[in-house]
Amino acid sequence: MERLRVEFTTEPFDLDEAPQHAVVARQVVQGAALDAVDVGPFGNTAEGSGEQVLAAVTELLRRSLEAGATRVSLQVNVIGEDEG
Repeated sequence: MERLRVEFTTEPFDLDEAPQHAVVARQVVQGAALDAVDVGPFGNTAEGSGEQVLAAVTELLRRSLEAGATRVSLQVNVIGEDEG
């Protein structure tokens, strides 16, 4: 499988403090076997092999929804080896 990049956000937003669902989502991608992980207040990205990204997305969805997310927006892109 190709190399993938996932970009995601969780809602609802809280500008004063990171909600638990956002913390959980970030923990999932930071703990996964991914590279090029970038977390920020308004969006997060991570890259890795297709299998690694798909496994992380599955875990991210499950755990962030369990932690109170009412919406998870994500985009997955196939990227070339030279783009990573």
